[in-house]
Formats: sequence, C-alpha cells, structure tokens
Amino acid sequence: MKPLFTLFFLCFMLLQHASKAQQHGLTKLWETDTIFRTPESVLFDGKGKRLFVSNIDGAPAEKDGKGFISIVGLDGKPISLEWIKGLNAPKGMGIYKNKLYVADLTELVVIDIKQGTIIEKIPVEGAVFLNDIVIDNKGIVFISDTRSFNIYQYDQERVSVTMRNLKRPNGLLMNEKDLLILDNGSLLALNLNGQLLQLMEGMDPSTDGIERVKADEYIVSAWEGVIYYVVANKTKEILLDTRKEKKNTADIGYDGKNRVLFVPTFYGNKLVAYKLD
Repeated sequence: MKPLFTLFFLCFMLLQHASKAQQHGLTKLWETDTIFRTPESVLFDGKGKRLFVSNIDGAPAEKDGKGFISIVGLDGKPISLEWIKGLNAPKGMGIYKNKLYVADLTELVVIDIKQGTIIEKIPVEGAVFLNDIVIDNKGIVFISDTRSFNIYQYDQERVSVTMRNLKRPNGLLMNEKDLLILDNGSLLALNLNGQLLQLMEGMDPSTDGIERVKADEYIVSAWEGVIYYVVANKTKEILLDTRKEKKNTADIGYDGKNRVLFVPTFYGNKLVAYKLD
C-alpha cells in the first residue's frame, strides 16, 4: 500500500503545483473582422470610452504617408476607421491634456483629440525606428527607438536622449518611481538615480507592449505571438501563445477597471479583446 500512497501523494502535489503556476488566464470576448491595415498599437481611452488604434498600412520602416489612426468602440465596432491620415508607420501612442502623441518612425506627431487634427510633427534627431510611448504626470513624453537602441524624451520644448545602448527597446510604462522598459525579452526599470535594474528575463526576444495590472504585476506582449503575466522579480506566466499559428500579438492596450485586454494582430489586421481571469 505504501508505494501506492506515495504515487497518489506525488500526483496530488504535481496538480497543486500546476494550479499554483497557472494563476491567470485569458477568455476571448470578441474579435473584429480584418478592417485594419497592419494594426501595431492599441491605446485604451477610459475618459472617452474608446480605443485608438495605429495602422501602419505598409512597410513598418517606410516613409510612405499611408499610415493612419482609427477610433474604435470598446465593443470592437469602428467609430472612425481613418480618423487621422497621412502618417508614415505609426506605432505607440499616449494621451496628455487632450492631445494624442504618436511615435511615427522618426517623428513625434501631436494630435488635437477634440478637433481631430495634427498640431505638429516634431523631428527626433538620430531616430531610426520610433516604437512605443509613455507620458509621465508632468507631460514628459518618453519614446523608445528599437533600431537606434535609445530612449528619447520630449519635455514639451525639446527632444533629448534619456538612455543609450540598449539591445532592442520597445514597450514603455511608468510606475510610481521608475520608467519600465521592455528590451529584447527582459523587463528593465530605470530609476530616479539613473540605475537600470532587471525585473524579469527570459521572455520571447520580440517583447512589445506592457500594461500594469497592479503594483509589480504586468501583462507583457511579444510581437511573435505570446502574452505573459509578469510579477516583477518573481514569476512569468504564459497567458496566450499563438506563435505556432503565426498570429502576432503586438502593442497591447488594457482596461484595468474591467480587466479587458486589447490585442492588435499586426499582419492579421484584426483587434481581439480578452477578459483577464
């Protein structure tokens, strides 16, 4: 009897460990038709109860004037599919004081949300492939450049370099004290003293978007088709993996109040919404 008891005990412990390891999940809520054109980033606007979606509509690194921004309802239905046109390869976005800031290859584009017009296009000297944006509570805009390996900042007057010589910087996020950076499969934190700390490593090298769930807990997407739940300095958990199906998961958006994740599929030309369980 003893060997049988031991076997049951080991099976029980393995099941307990598996249940603890998989603490979160995603349940699909809806999926749009292929109405977008290479959607790279989605930004949740809680105040306006809508989503902004950046569409590259062409080569991701080409200045062709084909890019545009869409406005979509929280149910996935388009409100204005080509709300702002004439961009190049728009990617990450951020909102500050009724203005939408867009990373557009080598320029920071500023849009008046109420008027639906471009206010200005700010050249970023040295930029090659501007990718994501985050804005702090003082209005400082931080922009990652995946191919120049820099993080830039715009203080509403001039553009400067915040950090150089990263590996593949992309997704950006601000918490209470640090600038968080996704860099080639790692989650880094740049603190107020200029120190760069590693909060997580070993994710797919195409790490793309990051959203905060609560203190020290984040959802991270990787462009190749994987989404993680990350607890800083502790664990990473795969929520979704569509790499075998070659379905991209680009720069995500998140409605924290309702725990809804919005995922642009890039070459799939769709937007998919999931409930975080």
